[in-house]
Amino acid sequence: MLTFVECFGIIVFMRKIRVGVIGTGYLGHLHAKLYKEIETCSLEAICDINPNRLAQVSAELSVPGFRDHQELFSRVDAVSIAVPTKLHYKLAKEFLSRNIPALVEKPFTTTLKEADSLIKLAREKDLILQVGHIERFNSAFAACQKYFKDPYFIECHRLSTFPNRSLDIGVVLDLMIHDIDIILGLVNSPIKRIDAVGVNVLTPFEDIANARISFINGCVANLTASRVSEEAMRKIRIFLKNAYISLDYRNQQAFIYKKEAAGIKKAALPIEKEQPLKKELASFIDCVREHSEPLVNGETAREALAVALKIRNLIWKTPKKS
Repeated sequence: MLTFVECFGIIVFMRKIRVGVIGTGYLGHLHAKLYKEIETCSLEAICDINPNRLAQVSAELSVPGFRDHQELFSRVDAVSIAVPTKLHYKLAKEFLSRNIPALVEKPFTTTLKEADSLIKLAREKDLILQVGHIERFNSAFAACQKYFKDPYFIECHRLSTFPNRSLDIGVVLDLMIHDIDIILGLVNSPIKRIDAVGVNVLTPFEDIANARISFINGCVANLTASRVSEEAMRKIRIFLKNAYISLDYRNQQAFIYKKEAAGIKKAALPIEKEQPLKKELASFIDCVREHSEPLVNGETAREALAVALKIRNLIWKTPKKS
């Protein structure tokens, strides 16, 4: 299948990237639907071990469905992996081993050893390996980036109602890891200390958690994540010298508060709202086509995973294999 672009008045035809999606649950279904809207790729196949769910999504999107992921090896140029976290490593390794670039949903893997193995494999084969930290593609976050210089305090709240999905992991790896990734990108300093608390409410894993990360440069980040809240919230406040920024990921809004002679002045930042997941997937396809480095590669995702695992282990007070 071909698409075309105009360059200096010349029409250039380009083959679309053939993409597949492994997993047709909530996130995988979204991946598949949005790939159908991206002009530079063609959704060639989906895969799921649940035959009823597979048939439903296959019929909805008019795309071939397979229960065996190996059926996709000869059909796709790139793949999205949106299955339970415990399967990320196995599936990503199989596709990378067959020279197929992969976008792996967060959390990257269950252990650092698995993450290191995938990073090494992708580097050895010179393949694109991207991890799905979606807030990097949020328009509100992008609009604020030029102001994020030397933060000294960061406060994050990421709350949701009980999701009935991603229940194979706790709220730290499910939700808090988004904010961990953002904070590590904002604070240019090694971590000095981490304190964390959390409790399980409806699952065997932590359902609500709070972490305090202190950096060597003096910056402190306070993170709260919950999946047992009455209302959803995804907000971050970044305190700078003589100003602070309040960012709402969910509503894609951001305000800057600046100290002035008459007091504090509030101003809304101009934001062109876009679908973050669609931007993320389109970026992945561009990286595959142009062989360019993803915004969130394996190494970046590993850093967030390492901190998330540390927080989880502090909550449960028992060292877990990483």
